[in-house]
Amino acid sequence: MPPHSLPLTLLGAGLLWFGWFGFNAGSALAADGIAASAFVSTHLAAAAATFSWIAAEWLRTGKPTTLGAASGCVAGLVAVTPAAGFVTPMGGLAIGLVAGLVCYGAVVIKSRTRFDDSLDVVGIHGVGGFLGALLTGVFATTVVNPNGQNGLLSGNPAQLGVQFVGALVTLAYSFVVSFALAKLVDGLVGLRAPADDEVIGIDYTEHAERGYALY
Repeated sequence: MPPHSLPLTLLGAGLLWFGWFGFNAGSALAADGIAASAFVSTHLAAAAATFSWIAAEWLRTGKPTTLGAASGCVAGLVAVTPAAGFVTPMGGLAIGLVAGLVCYGAVVIKSRTRFDDSLDVVGIHGVGGFLGALLTGVFATTVVNPNGQNGLLSGNPAQLGVQFVGALVTLAYSFVVSFALAKLVDGLVGLRAPADDEVIGIDYTEHAERGYALY
């Protein structure tokens, strides 16, 4: 990533971090204890995932990066979202720590397998979301939300299985529908730009302007 794009990356991560409070805490639709707990859990998860991601990156490569910190932040936000209204703040912190490590590992595997995922959407959003849904079944407690269910650590191991089935069904549904829509779009207008356009840049071939000043 060009050095001059890092401030924009960090600005974007900061805006996501701030906006995610409305996303998670606002889902309570009330200024109550559940909203407050979701707010704090979201914040701690993002901070913990940022830490665990750059710690893993530091141990593996010898250098933590700002892009890694931003990626870790997003991984924590994604992972805590299914759980935010059902776990304690310490549960959110634990989810963030695990998410930073697991999502970093997923991105490393992607790099080694040359999987085409330029924005690490699968490694961060896909893996992080699936992980967060599972960990909700571990850390959920009715102490935070009486309308929810207890998880594994609160004496209800069956909830972990419920979360796994739900996450698996969501994954399968998303894949099938996305694949069908992609095939439909490909048949109507095509999914991929011509090779020459990819080399020149779609911003220029489609809009006659440069999106990135790299030289």
